[in-house]
Amino acid sequence: MKTTAQLINQTSGDVEIYTPGNIIEAARRTLSGTISLDPASSEEANRRVQALRWYGREADGLNQPWEAQTLWMNHPFSKAGNKLWIDKLVMSFRQGQVREACCITFASTSEKWFQPLMAFPQCYLSPRTNYLRPDGSVYRGVTKGSVVTYLGHYVGNFRAAFAGMGTVKV
Repeated sequence: MKTTAQLINQTSGDVEIYTPGNIIEAARRTLSGTISLDPASSEEANRRVQALRWYGREADGLNQPWEAQTLWMNHPFSKAGNKLWIDKLVMSFRQGQVREACCITFASTSEKWFQPLMAFPQCYLSPRTNYLRPDGSVYRGVTKGSVVTYLGHYVGNFRAAFAGMGTVKV
């Protein structure tokens, strides 16, 4: 039988799992104080992220334009979906539709979907990130480490914002 902690590492269907506030605040500092777009969000999640625009499940962020100055992404982790979200993020940045972005994922360095992120600055978070449920309670016992990847030209901002939160690789 799988525990709740194991489910967030699998394709559980439970996508309402939120990033802790200290990580969002560091991303906001990296992105000059404002998050223009969160393409994988919900009304509840956006209370924490405070993006100017966000796409929920009904809007299907993968099929929406990602034109934004700054973007935050904690996509719905799944074996089938990770590649789709990461490919769209990298493509949107490289094509200039997104000026800069931060995204959080599991540090799945051996996975093909993760490989494009390794070309960008990253903070391997330590200790292991315990994500939040919609009611604010903490998922404990997460079995994988997490990483925040920065796509942008202000690497110094990223390094300063995430200093002390883990190992920063530029």
